[in-house]
Amino acid sequence: MPYRIAGIDVHKKMLAVAVADVEVDSDFHFERQKVGTTPTDLRRLADWLVEHDVDEVVMESTAQYWRPVWEALEQHWRPRRRARESAPRLAGTLHLAQAQSNRGPGGRKRDFPDAERLVKRLVAQELTLSFVPDAEQRLWRTVMRRKYQVTRNRVQLQNRLEALLEEAHIKVSSIVSDLLGISARRMLQALADGETDPAALATLATARLRATPEQLCDAFQAGPTLHPVYRRLLKLTLEELRVIEDHLGQLDQQMADLLAEHHDAVQRLAEVPGLGVDSAQQIIAEVGATAATFPSSKHLASWMGACPGNEESAGVNYSHRCPKGNRQMRRVLNQAANAAVKAKGTIFAVLYRRLVPRLGHAQAIGAITHRLCRLIWKILHQCVRYEERGPSVSAEAKKVRARKMIRELRTLGYRVELIAPAATA
Repeated sequence: MPYRIAGIDVHKKMLAVAVADVEVDSDFHFERQKVGTTPTDLRRLADWLVEHDVDEVVMESTAQYWRPVWEALEQHWRPRRRARESAPRLAGTLHLAQAQSNRGPGGRKRDFPDAERLVKRLVAQELTLSFVPDAEQRLWRTVMRRKYQVTRNRVQLQNRLEALLEEAHIKVSSIVSDLLGISARRMLQALADGETDPAALATLATARLRATPEQLCDAFQAGPTLHPVYRRLLKLTLEELRVIEDHLGQLDQQMADLLAEHHDAVQRLAEVPGLGVDSAQQIIAEVGATAATFPSSKHLASWMGACPGNEESAGVNYSHRCPKGNRQMRRVLNQAANAAVKAKGTIFAVLYRRLVPRLGHAQAIGAITHRLCRLIWKILHQCVRYEERGPSVSAEAKKVRARKMIRELRTLGYRVELIAPAATA
């Protein structure tokens, strides 16, 4: 019985498709087809694959251009192949191959040979395949990665604001810890609106600000002679900042709505030292609400690149450097590890103090990241809660952390019910 596999070399405006029967003993005989990438062309491609009895499709990961092809085949081709009677176990399977694993000889780059090479290397198990989640989880990833990009834009805008103030000789960032805090923003908004009196600007600071009125007057000493151009640029920057913060608020609400069914998983992850509600949402967006794709915690650690590498030759291991993995997960867990080791009374702080004299800070943080990764898999996969095994933490510290987590969850739209502890006999 023939078993056909299609290889697709993806481009922005065209697709090179090569189909071959892989059950034959001799060399593969390929049928070639060139199609466009419009929705109509992709629907026509799905029909053509069904007519040629294609059971598996492998495509190359090319920028973002593979996404519409994947979604079209997932919607129009996969259900029809799996609905057949006596369909093979892998019928309707889509594969996404990393481009590096399908490189050809130098100077031999052509579209159809690349598509044919995809089929040959898939059969020979020489391709490095990527994990592609389902449509719902892909939507989670899109929202969370967009939020990360907007957050980076906010940090860049803050740096540009500080550079503008330094150029205008407004030294408020030297005495105010948070340039985008309540006090600093009030004073900068008044300065942008035309206020020139340093004493009047100083009175806009809140009582919690540590800087004295004399220091604030000195910082705004250049206000009376400030050029109108700087005032307009400052006003534009503050308006852009408000737009960015409004977008962040909308993305927070959107993600809370998308993960409404999985709020328990978000809450269980947020209880881990070093993690919070935002980082818990990012982790679930990357690995799923139950991490069901990964059979064990070791598989998850290997996928995200939190395990030691192995570069061996002649029985000698020349490098233990971690392999490249999912960049978003590595970023989140590295930040969480740096925060976890600073939490007093936790097992992570004890483990860090034990490892850092021998390994140094970077490798000790890598070990904490690996520990966090395996802990996250256990929490999501087995639906358990985090239990602190480090030194005893005071009851007041537990209450403070619980109140903080509940406040963050309620801010994002989650419903949290407090249950009184059962009375002891």
